[in-house]
Order: sequence, then C-alpha cells, then structure tokens
Amino acid sequence: MDRVYDSLKLWGSDDASSTTSVDSSAHGVPKLEAYLYFYGLRGNRKLGPKLIWRSSMNVFTPPSGPSQDVRAMQLLTVHEHAKLSNEKDLWPKIRKETVHLLDVKEIKFTSVDLVRFRWEEPTKDGLGKPVTSAVTIWIGVLPDSTNGDAAFDAAQDIFGLLKQHSIDDIDIAFRESEAQSFAGPVLYAPVNDVHPLKDVIDWVTTPLSLPIAGSKTRHMEGTLGFYFKIGDDLYGVTARHVLFPDTEANVVYRYDTSAPKKNVILMGNRGFDDLLASIQALIGTLNNTVVVLERNVRTYTARAQAGNPQAAADLVVYQQRLDNTNNTIVELKTFFATLKREWSDFNNRVIGHVVWSPPITGLNAPDGYTQDVCVIKLDKEKFLPNFRGNVIDLGTEIESGKLMALLYPRVDVPSEFDYPEDRLYQLRVILAAANIKEPNSQDIKGDPTRFVMKRGLTTRTTVGRLNGFESHERRYGLLGTFDSVEAAIYPYDNDSGPFSRGGDSGAAIFGANNDFVAQLTGGAGPTDSSDITYGTPMEWLWDTVIKTEFPKAVLFFDN
Repeated sequence: MDRVYDSLKLWGSDDASSTTSVDSSAHGVPKLEAYLYFYGLRGNRKLGPKLIWRSSMNVFTPPSGPSQDVRAMQLLTVHEHAKLSNEKDLWPKIRKETVHLLDVKEIKFTSVDLVRFRWEEPTKDGLGKPVTSAVTIWIGVLPDSTNGDAAFDAAQDIFGLLKQHSIDDIDIAFRESEAQSFAGPVLYAPVNDVHPLKDVIDWVTTPLSLPIAGSKTRHMEGTLGFYFKIGDDLYGVTARHVLFPDTEANVVYRYDTSAPKKNVILMGNRGFDDLLASIQALIGTLNNTVVVLERNVRTYTARAQAGNPQAAADLVVYQQRLDNTNNTIVELKTFFATLKREWSDFNNRVIGHVVWSPPITGLNAPDGYTQDVCVIKLDKEKFLPNFRGNVIDLGTEIESGKLMALLYPRVDVPSEFDYPEDRLYQLRVILAAANIKEPNSQDIKGDPTRFVMKRGLTTRTTVGRLNGFESHERRYGLLGTFDSVEAAIYPYDNDSGPFSRGGDSGAAIFGANNDFVAQLTGGAGPTDSSDITYGTPMEWLWDTVIKTEFPKAVLFFDN
C-alpha cells in the first residue's frame, strides 16, 4: 500500500476514523471512501483526488486494513451521449450554465469536465468484471473549500438543469483539485538509436519540445511547442506564462528595437543542472556495467582456452558489449566536458528573443479557449545547420514496439501510426477542432478513444486520451479568477502516470496521424501532477491567433 496512508491515519483510532465522514456535514462521505474512491487514478498504487460527494449509486467496499488491496479506478474519455452528441452545442450550453450555478452557490470550483470511470468488481472465479460508470460531470473544487452538503446542494440545481433538457442518465461527482499552469553554440542534429549519446543529447538538438526559459527568469522553465517560418526567418511558439512572470502586466508585448530584447535560453537553471546530472548518473551506471562485463570476459576467456566452443562464441559477445560500453563512456565524458565548457554560461544558450505575446485570455477570447501564447524569433544560425522542421523526437523512454502497442492495443483495430526509423515523427496537418470529438481507435477493452502524445521537459514522451467533450477550467490568483474552455487529455491508464506535469507547458500535443492537436497550457490536480491535462486546440490557435498577427506565417515547410 502507499506510504501516504500512514500520514492520513486512515485506520487510526482517533475521532476521524474510517467509518466517519471527513467533514461534519450530513452528506459527507466516509473517510476511507473520500481518500480511496479514486485510488489509482493518478498512477498505479497511488492515491487519487479526494472525493467530496457523488451521486452514483455503485457500492464502494473499503479495504479492512492497509494490507488489503484497493479497487483501482481509471479515468475514461467520453465521445458519445444520446443527448449531448446529437444536439448541437448542448454540452457547451450545459457546461456554461453549470458554471453559473456553481458561482451562485459560491462553490470555489476549478474545473468542470465530462468523464467516465472504469474499475473491476470481484467475481467468484477471481477474474474480475469490468464496470464502466455513467457519464459524469466531474467538478473540481479548491482543497478544503467545499463540504458534502454544499456539493449536494449545488448538484440538485445541476440535476434540475439536466432535467430541463430531458437528461436523466448523467451522474455528478465533486473532488478536490487545483487548476494550474505548467511552467550559444549550434544545436546538435538528432541521433539514432545506436548512437552513444541517444539517452542524453535530446535537449540540445533541433526537434520540437526543447526546454526553454527566459534569460531573466531562468527558474521558470517550459517547452517549445512548434516552429513556423516567414520568408527566411524562423520562429518558435510556447506558452506566455513560461516566459512572463506573474509580476509582469498581462498586456500585449511587441518587441521594440529601442528596448532591450526579452531573450530566450535553452534550458533554465534546473534543466541544465539536471542534464549534467543525468550524464554523470549514466556514466556511473555504465562504469558498474563495465565491472560486470570485465568479469564475464575473464570467465569466458578461461573457458574458451580450456576448449569450450560455446564459451568462445559467448566471449565474442561479451567482449563486444564491453568495447561498446567503454566507447559510450568516452563519448559521454567528452559530451559532458563540452556542455560544461560551451553551454554553462547562459548567454551561450540564448536561442532567440520574444517578438510578440498577447495577454493571456480565456472566456473573453473568441470561443472561450485559453490564449496563452508567445512567439519567439529564433537565431536561425543555431538551428539551420541541423534543422528538421516540425518533427518530434519520440525519445528513448518508450521502446518503439511498446509505443505502437500503446497507440493501437487491439489487433482488430488497424494501426495508422508508423514509427519512424530515426524516431523523428513529422507533423504534417492540423487536426480539425470538429474532429476532436471523434474517436479513431479503441483501448484494450474495446472502448472508443483517440490517443494523443506529447513530449515535454518534465515527463518526456507520454500517451494519453483526448476527450470528446471540452472542459471548463478556472484558475485562482491574486488578481481574481481566470476562466477558459479547454481541450482535455486524460491519462492513458492506471500504470502510465500523468500525461503532463509542471514544465511541460507549451508542448505540442499530437496524434497518431502526424497531426497537431493542441498546445499544452496546464492541468487540474495536485501541484506536482495532473488528473487532467488542458490544451488549446491547434486549429484555433493557428488560424485565429497566430495567422491574424502573422498572416504570412507558414507552419508546414521544406527544411
């Protein structure tokens, strides 16, 4: 069981025992249910968000003690509903009116999502029976801001709203959640899977998802999302909050040649330190491997000299592995020294400067989407020698065969994803916003879904599920609230962990058909993770925002 149970004292003998509510309200849920109902939703054997109240009638059977397994919950996307799918703009209308009702009740909500849940009920044969919940309006609220009675009271008004539209098959659940933002030398060419630097060189190559920071805000890091060109000039796009601190006025920024440049650097303080540390750690691991391989070489040399033919064949294999490992260590040490010498000074890591960034807006922007964008004019001399355009280096964290299986887990669903030989996945089209609601695959249990990917600074390459219905997000700050409509991405499954974390902001979210889907802007969940990732649809961002300011911009181009 998760060690966090100890700190929660779920089975303690104090007055907040497992059979009492976590609040004193009449509709408060039992303590074990509050903390364990969404168990597994944030990752295998991890606690999920705290449940405040739910309308669903399924029975939750709590474990009798910390040694007993807990039912794991999985978050599922929604692509179809008898009413919401067949009546144009009905969900946006209900979502907007739900927000109004929550405000009237003074509920400090952070998100309104449309979800389903799946779990397994035990059976006599011990195999388990998968159960999928009804479509659920999942409402996030600030921690310690709402009790069961307040949630129940607000839910009755929402049920009344649904009834007005003859909808009686949707559940409502409240959980605690916080909406949040996730924030020199020539760049190298990407390398292939047999290159000794394949595990560490990614952050200083030209494909998308470069880790970036402002030269004066090096503690704030994010991800470069995509490139575009105007004539011979090269530009990059990220989220505004990656490069503009909260203390700076939320007004339009345009570069003025009479003012200092707002320079952008490759890797902030933590990113550069982490890269160096990862190289040192890998060298240490490989040194240990050398010790073992040298022992194997001595052993099989002796056996081969004794006339064992199989030992002689095995010796060749072990010697080759030893030579390759030693060569990799030499390459890593050289690369480490180069980084320390040529990249340590952040001035050598300047890759461009901000030329335009509109204020961050939400519901008052067209369509209500988050407008959180920043355009950087890049120093093309640092990119063009090894430039590849809008490609994603899929990385080495997920082996190619496994990634293909994640995107198409069923043999009866034809695969449209072609893993590139060089790991460089070319983005060629923009997914139409209207197609977001359309599933194009199935998960392992046959549930319709649309899988998407992203590669970011913090969580690297991840796979998630794009929800068919957009969400409403609310963030709280010193200057008040910020509301927006978001494309929502859910985790792949209980074992995958979150789709994104802090530092991934600005990354491109892309699909299995070489398509741009959205720009990652933030998420809902705890401060170090996310239940749901939010993004701005790429079609709207490109056509309505970027092209309006840069009408000659070209997204897809030959290198």
